[in-house]
Amino acid sequence: MEFDEFEFISSDTPARASEPASPLQRLQYLVDNTPAIIYATVPSGDFKLTFVSNNAFNVLGYRPEDMVADPNFWFDHIHPDDAPNIFSSLAMLFTEGERVYEYRFRAADGHYLWMHDQLRLIRDESGAPLEVIGSLTDITHRKQMEEEQSDLIVRLREAHEQLLQAEKMASIGQLAAGVAHEINNPVGFVNSNMGTMASYLATLFTVIDSYQLAVAGQPALEAKVAPVLQNADLDFLKDDARALVRESLDGLRRVRDIVQSLKDFSHVGETDWQMADLHKGLDSTLNIVANELKFKAKVEKHYGRLPLVRCLASQLNQVFMNLLVNAGQAIVEQGVIRIITGTRDDWVWVRIQDNGVGVAPEHLKRIFEPFFTTKPVGSGTGLGLSLSYGIVNRHGGHIDVISEPGKGTAFTVHLPVNGGA
Repeated sequence: MEFDEFEFISSDTPARASEPASPLQRLQYLVDNTPAIIYATVPSGDFKLTFVSNNAFNVLGYRPEDMVADPNFWFDHIHPDDAPNIFSSLAMLFTEGERVYEYRFRAADGHYLWMHDQLRLIRDESGAPLEVIGSLTDITHRKQMEEEQSDLIVRLREAHEQLLQAEKMASIGQLAAGVAHEINNPVGFVNSNMGTMASYLATLFTVIDSYQLAVAGQPALEAKVAPVLQNADLDFLKDDARALVRESLDGLRRVRDIVQSLKDFSHVGETDWQMADLHKGLDSTLNIVANELKFKAKVEKHYGRLPLVRCLASQLNQVFMNLLVNAGQAIVEQGVIRIITGTRDDWVWVRIQDNGVGVAPEHLKRIFEPFFTTKPVGSGTGLGLSLSYGIVNRHGGHIDVISEPGKGTAFTVHLPVNGGA
């Protein structure tokens, strides 16, 4: 017996207590009180409803007779974003005999509910399609739990990546402290020795000049000294020795600057929010990435007047490093990277702009997603920008990005002066 062959009996009118329930009444009671909405449709392209259980009113707010009376009811109430996937695959029901869908269905109050729909094709004895039976179950709560779980997984992943980043920064801090300790001492005495050497050379050249003056006018002594002076090329030695000492002292100064920049970049021992100079952080970060940028880009600094900003400086330096490295990688041969800073009201902003390859429009909305990267496989993890986004967000700020393929990209970091307060 098919559902459309028996008289519709409401579950509100059970059999009298003195009379045993008939099989038809018992079946009707079971159909109307199952958690799912049981329905039947014609096995044709329009899928017109021919039967709907009474539970539809409890779940969706529609009366079954109204649903059956509307030939397009099922199609008209599916969410527009979900409908194409269902309609495009319904034909497979006639070959597979069963299909399962999860989609949003509009209830009587206008809200969409997530429904689990299991369709089964019923055939007659000859194998011809007879009707389609469906079981429609409200899974809205489950979907909400899944979304919450997905959000939680994303937050846990971000927290995990931030923890890894914090550990990496701590390792850099320890490395910086070790490098500073191990290098500063030898650099210190080499620098001192070079200063003493410069003094000694000046004294020696003074003595030689005095000897030259002493033998002047004495032909015999001049004749003996002249070949020595000529072979020694004394004038060249004087100039070159001074240049070598000067270059060596400059090299030692650069080593000290690099070590100091590494310490400033990592902010060894920093655990609390503090007022920091963003320009100092940018400069120290530029020293760290200088080797990666110097052969590809000219860096132009257009610094405005910035107040001290309450922040975790080492984390912001990590943001600047990620943006600078990305800018350098976006430049194929030779280009320009501009760093521009400014203020507006109680906010500061830092813009890092390149004239590289740019970002395609379809990728622009995804660049802050964890693990998304446009770089070749093995060339990037896709975490740099997502971590930067998280750091800036933690400071109460935001990052804007504009890009045009073939012309370049500009990232602007906006930060409140009293971030984290």
